[in-house]
Amino acid sequence: MEEIILEKKASLSQKNLEAYFATHDVQYVAEDGVFLSMNTGEETVGRDAVGQMLHYIYHVAFDAKAEIRNTIITDSKAVLEMDFVGKHIGEFAGIQPTNKDVNVPVCIVYDLENGMIKHARVYFTMDVMMKQLTS
Repeated sequence: MEEIILEKKASLSQKNLEAYFATHDVQYVAEDGVFLSMNTGEETVGRDAVGQMLHYIYHVAFDAKAEIRNTIITDSKAVLEMDFVGKHIGEFAGIQPTNKDVNVPVCIVYDLENGMIKHARVYFTMDVMMKQLTS
């Protein structure tokens, strides 16, 4: 009997989001994309501003990386569960560098349009971060 193998090709959204999750390259964010902090209500609007915000968080305030736990990606939505892991090396939320290690759970829900991130809602457990920085 002949074996039939059906190969499902990844959608543009899936390819782009997997690449974005691995690199944080803002080429996968729409020009008018918006990242919303669900903790503060602060919006970061536009691809360039999102890139600057991510650079600040991952390379200026912290020397950090995203350790991915789970992802769900459809054509119009994506969810990322991760741990933000690194060292506090620059001013963050009014706190001067402590050189303390941090490990903070994060969940981000993305709305996608044409395979690009149009809107992101960032759920960052700030109480966990502050406890690690101030204890």
